[in-house]
Amino acid sequence: MKRNLLILTILLLGGPLRPQGKPLFPKLSPPASVSQTIGTTEIRVDFHRPAVRFRKIWGDLVPFGQVWRAGANEATTIRFSDPVKVAGKPVPAGTYAVFMIPGPDQWTVILNKRWRQQGAYEYDPREDVARFTVTPKVVSLNEWLTYEIYPASLSTAYVDMYWEKLRVSFLVEVDVKGIVTARMKKAMAQAKPGDWKLFADAAEYLLEQDGDLAQALTWCERSIQVKENPSNLHLKSRIQLALGQQAGARQTLDQAIRLAKAQSASPSVLGPLEATLAQLPAGTPNGGEVPKRR
Repeated sequence: MKRNLLILTILLLGGPLRPQGKPLFPKLSPPASVSQTIGTTEIRVDFHRPAVRFRKIWGDLVPFGQVWRAGANEATTIRFSDPVKVAGKPVPAGTYAVFMIPGPDQWTVILNKRWRQQGAYEYDPREDVARFTVTPKVVSLNEWLTYEIYPASLSTAYVDMYWEKLRVSFLVEVDVKGIVTARMKKAMAQAKPGDWKLFADAAEYLLEQDGDLAQALTWCERSIQVKENPSNLHLKSRIQLALGQQAGARQTLDQAIRLAKAQSASPSVLGPLEATLAQLPAGTPNGGEVPKRR
């Protein structure tokens, strides 16, 4: 009898049988999140996901002309790890509450500094950092409110909200080149004398992004001066190929392969070197060049 009373008391009080840090009961609108990295910048949306449940949503459950939390329970939030542009408007790095004012034809989307809010009850327009209008699109039925972050390019992404039969979307732009360049310069200024990989990574970034190839070659040669190895020699050959310097690329590859073999390098090191060499026309004479990549 005493044991049964103890168990009943624990259950009523939510004692040790309640999982640590976990809610006791499920929510009708469960929490959810979605994130996407653009360049090196993370975009993250946290929200609570209500269901339609046979209700009329737009103009009824969610009235037209009134500020809405863009989800359920706490206000929906969006976080940017770096400064961005949202619908063309500059927004500093940080976390913001997302509010929307639905209308029959046009919606207003709002980013507000006060991101810890229960619903929109304490919304203050004086704390807005961005406000813009969008046109909702008719789509197929989405029972549960959903957010998606869809990359549109290497430096942009659309944040889409779907619920019932509407989609609301806005564009986020990231200055990927500016952010990476600033970080790269700072890292190089603080580089340790033996850090060959930093200069190699910076050179490879410029190569892959169709950047300043002359600068990429300079940084790669700096890496080789610090510590010559098959990896940075291979990178140098790839940059030379991009510059149209076939003869120089062949010499660099031959040097990289000799070094790799002298070090008894694994197939994972030798294989890419030999694959790049196989792409070169046989018997390219010294000084033979092809047009530079543009």
